[in-house]
Amino acid sequence: MSHLSLRADCENCFGLCCAALPFAASVDFAMDKDAGQPCRNLQSDFRCGIHTSLREQGFRGCTVYDCFGAGQKVAQITYGGEDWLESPRSAKQMFEVFPIMRQLHELLWYINEALTVQPASSIHDELRSMFNETERLTFLSPEALLLLDVDAHRGHVNSLLLKTSEFVRAEALLKLKSRPGQRKTFERGADLFGAKLRGADLRGANLRGAYLIAADLRGADLRATDLIGADFRDTNISGADLTDSIFLTQFQLNAAIGDTNTKIPPLLTRPTHWSNV
Repeated sequence: MSHLSLRADCENCFGLCCAALPFAASVDFAMDKDAGQPCRNLQSDFRCGIHTSLREQGFRGCTVYDCFGAGQKVAQITYGGEDWLESPRSAKQMFEVFPIMRQLHELLWYINEALTVQPASSIHDELRSMFNETERLTFLSPEALLLLDVDAHRGHVNSLLLKTSEFVRAEALLKLKSRPGQRKTFERGADLFGAKLRGADLRGANLRGAYLIAADLRGADLRATDLIGADFRDTNISGADLTDSIFLTQFQLNAAIGDTNTKIPPLLTRPTHWSNV
């Protein structure tokens, strides 16, 4: 599967993220909305009525969100192009299926990336098998998807992603000729809220699940760094180098603060709201 198949295609979706998901009034959203309640800005053609001014009108969270292509899969494959406005009886079920599909597509993104990582070539066969199994699950019926134990499957996938991370980071540290204790290390889920890491050499670091909210990573070197699940809300990565980081997603980039000097992996897109400075 191409990474292009794991990107949101809003033209072939039914505005599922705008209807299925809940959000609360905050700096990211201008109002409260319950799960299954269509956003007041969603039009009958499933387009957003304020798409070009979302940030200005208090809906920054909408510009950050990414479904990894789950929206069009649910709309066009799971429900065969039958939308929830034309078939309101399917709406509740469709809205429940969507976040499950989104989790599966996120896993497909990570596995697909792991298959491109040369240091992990020894487990590529296992990764291909896991990819095929995960993709198979995305074609299940709505009823079967609702019964799926996604957490258990995520655990199986994660064991391979952890191995991939270890291979990548070990090779990077070997090239740096680093010895244990020479470089700063972090535990999974490290609390780095507002951390001052400007210009830090974080090559080969493990930042899985790290809280990097509002951290200063300007000019930092994050090559070969594991960033899966790291919270990038308002993280300043202006001028940082993330080219060979692993498991970075569009969702994370969208939540961060960057500029034209931020180096990002080739499969990701520079957010339009980033500074041009």
